[in-house]
Amino acid sequence: MKKISRALISVSDKTGIDSLAKALVDHQVEIYSSGGTYAYLRERDLPAIEISTYTEFPEILGGRVKTLHPKIHGGLLAKHDDPTHQEQLQAHDIKTFDLVIVNLYPFEETVSQEGVTEDQAIEKIDIGGPTMIRAAAKNFHHVSVATHARQYPLILDEMEKNKGQISLSLRRQLSAQAFERTCQYEQAISSYFRPVTESSNDDVDLASEKTLHVKKHQFLRYGENPHQAAAYYIPNDQDNSIFDEVLQGKALSYNNLLDAHGALELMYEFSQEKAVGIFKHSNPCGLALSDNNLLEAYERALSCDPVSAFGGIVCLTQKVDTDTAAAINKTFTEIVIAPDYDSKALDIFSKKKNLRVLRVNLKELSQKWPSQYIRSIGNGYLIQQRDNLLTPIAEAKVVTQLQVTEQQRRALELAWKVVKHVKSNAIVIANEVQSLGIGAGQMSRVDSSVIAMQKHVAQKEGLKALASDAFFPFRDSIDQVASHGVSCIIQPGGSIRDEEVIEAANEHGIAMVFTGYRHFKH
Repeated sequence: MKKISRALISVSDKTGIDSLAKALVDHQVEIYSSGGTYAYLRERDLPAIEISTYTEFPEILGGRVKTLHPKIHGGLLAKHDDPTHQEQLQAHDIKTFDLVIVNLYPFEETVSQEGVTEDQAIEKIDIGGPTMIRAAAKNFHHVSVATHARQYPLILDEMEKNKGQISLSLRRQLSAQAFERTCQYEQAISSYFRPVTESSNDDVDLASEKTLHVKKHQFLRYGENPHQAAAYYIPNDQDNSIFDEVLQGKALSYNNLLDAHGALELMYEFSQEKAVGIFKHSNPCGLALSDNNLLEAYERALSCDPVSAFGGIVCLTQKVDTDTAAAINKTFTEIVIAPDYDSKALDIFSKKKNLRVLRVNLKELSQKWPSQYIRSIGNGYLIQQRDNLLTPIAEAKVVTQLQVTEQQRRALELAWKVVKHVKSNAIVIANEVQSLGIGAGQMSRVDSSVIAMQKHVAQKEGLKALASDAFFPFRDSIDQVASHGVSCIIQPGGSIRDEEVIEAANEHGIAMVFTGYRHFKH
């Protein structure tokens, strides 16, 4: 290992640069920097040499060219133990750099802002930065490179332990991370300029090639089962997960994260209302609304399937109060998710030490959901647009002799929102304020209907609306549910036997609407 004697610092994001530069100076490291970074360091009385002074060539073209110079890249790429390289460096008066601190123009942040023009995006494409990073990363046997402030403590810790030196193992690690960063950066630029005509849908990026840039956010004890290793990854450009704010309880497991994600997807549909959902094994087992209070919504949701709720997830759209917390604590619950909690509610939950309590702002989730979902199959991947379509009931087509009443419309709307988040084949029976029975994941739609009807046996009276995630291929399901008091049905339509199904609905006095869209969930 060689002592770090000369560093090149050129950063757009100045986070942590003050303390880093001060520590380098304490280690007697000579600092070279570009215009903006040089001014930043000098304003803080930190010694530095401006790159244009060293290269004897000014920054030109409005800053587009400042580090693209042989004196810079010769000093980055030269092998320190190669006599020929050293002779050439001396002949051209080029100094070697041992440490490179470079981060890039904020292209990703810029193009994510509303109203950004193409010219503005172009000016945030960094040229010199990626070139310096790649040069230093290639020469990791002799040069250390950092592209993010979180790497600074690692570097300084090694320098402190090793008398100003950085080990080869850390240099190799930093090199790999540097190439990951430049790859991510180029992918962001490529995605911005890629013509949408490569996709079958103008709103979806299904390019001929895709690159996934993620980092490990959390090591998980195991996957779905104890013999399966697992970890949770998030995008490289994000520092946090929506599941990070765990107020109490054990760390979330693989299955917890899957179920919590499903619960949040369902409850986002009701984020503007006072609603409670109960989720179990990737399926909702109860959903309810209330105009009065959260406790009433919880009790309604629980009544849909109190047996399945055991060991489930409770997700609420409003701040959790004391009464609701006390009611939740009466049933064994794995996770509670809500936008906030009363202090007394948290005290109640604290009595269950293993209960995970999460704070998640449901109304902000639309800014964090990925636009695409990715699943691995065989030796490849399936990528699809997130199912964010929900046909307004007012736009659905009534296909029966009976029309839909206003009360039925509200019930159908609730059932249709819920069925979208139930594994196929999916059937949901509901009234205007709660789910009454849910049949999920059966190979036959008739079986799903039977299960949903069995679940709602406690609901003797009142309106019963039914939602099906896909069309009914035969009239048999209609004949079955009619005997259980279902008065209206919402489904996509599209079966070759639609007329037979509509006829069955007319015979039983059931109003039926077609949405034209299905919501399979596998």
